[in-house]
Amino acid sequence: MADKRMLIVDADIARKIDDNRGDMGYSEFLELLINSQLKEPTGHNNYVDKEEFHQFAAGMKELLRNFLDFFLSYGLELGRQPQDKTFQELSQKLQELGSSGNKNKNP
Repeated sequence: MADKRMLIVDADIARKIDDNRGDMGYSEFLELLINSQLKEPTGHNNYVDKEEFHQFAAGMKELLRNFLDFFLSYGLELGRQPQDKTFQELSQKLQELGSSGNKNKNP
């Protein structure tokens, strides 16, 4: 049989343990908590660094540019020649995204 010791904790801590341990015994629950805190870090952070964010933003701009390019060229292949203001705005945005994507590729 394992050697047993007594651990004295504040009443509110004991209440938190009781509220969260479910069907586990006190020792089993405390061991689980301790082991989860003592594990070696895996190197996976719960945040994004600046470089990853810029890569994501550039990828989203490229995706949007490809999306607009596809739908604009799809509409042109159908034979319709759009003459409205919306088409011109989309075309201008596509050109802006294309030029901003080129600036990011060549720092």
